[in-house]
Amino acid sequence: MAVSAQRRPVVVLYERIADAIHEGTYPPGSTLPSEPRLATELGVSRPALREALLLLQEDGLLSVRRGVGRTVNDRPPRRGYEHIQPLEELLSAGSPLRVRPLLRAVEEPTDFTTQHLLAPARAELRFWESLLAGEGTAAALSQEWAAAEEVLDGVHPAFAAALRAAPAPATSMLAVLTAASRGVALTAHSGVTATLLGQRRGEQLGGAPDTPAVLVTQVVRVEDTPILAAKHMLPTGAPAMPVLQSN
Repeated sequence: MAVSAQRRPVVVLYERIADAIHEGTYPPGSTLPSEPRLATELGVSRPALREALLLLQEDGLLSVRRGVGRTVNDRPPRRGYEHIQPLEELLSAGSPLRVRPLLRAVEEPTDFTTQHLLAPARAELRFWESLLAGEGTAAALSQEWAAAEEVLDGVHPAFAAALRAAPAPATSMLAVLTAASRGVALTAHSGVTATLLGQRRGEQLGGAPDTPAVLVTQVVRVEDTPILAAKHMLPTGAPAMPVLQSN
């Protein structure tokens, strides 16, 4: 790939905790140690740990029970919306939001991308993180992962070629996909859940860590093969998003 590999510290910490869950150190139904104790055991700061725990909660590995703490659980089914349209267009009122790239990198799979892209261990997944803004204010934080290039080359070579062509940075990965998908039938499944911004995303979006937010996840497929997975964080005050609920 023509992108340098870069692993975010929160991803490394996320994987350490996820591995401990899968290896049975923290089995389903068990309660994690308190944040101070877990941070000491892992040798990390509490803000970094809190961010990783929030991501694990969003991905369905953990849940929070009042008076108990964070417990390990199976991933629950989610309800959501089904709309294959770039978020910068979906949230706009006639004119697309501006896309400002924050990171363009390659990552190994996490639980999220393993689950949604069926990515094998050690696969190289192209990762884009972007800030969507309008009228000078941040509207959403978007994180997108493409399937491994060998998968894309097999089911959607035009998308793979478009990504390799290093498109203009001021666009989303989903916008690249939809522009390259003429004649290719796409399907999508999405979910909408409530969460908090957390420390890192709060800094990126200009909000406090405990700001309520909506997390939108989306997986786009060609037939039965997932080719793109995304997380979109919309803080309180973000533009309204049309939603189609489904059982």
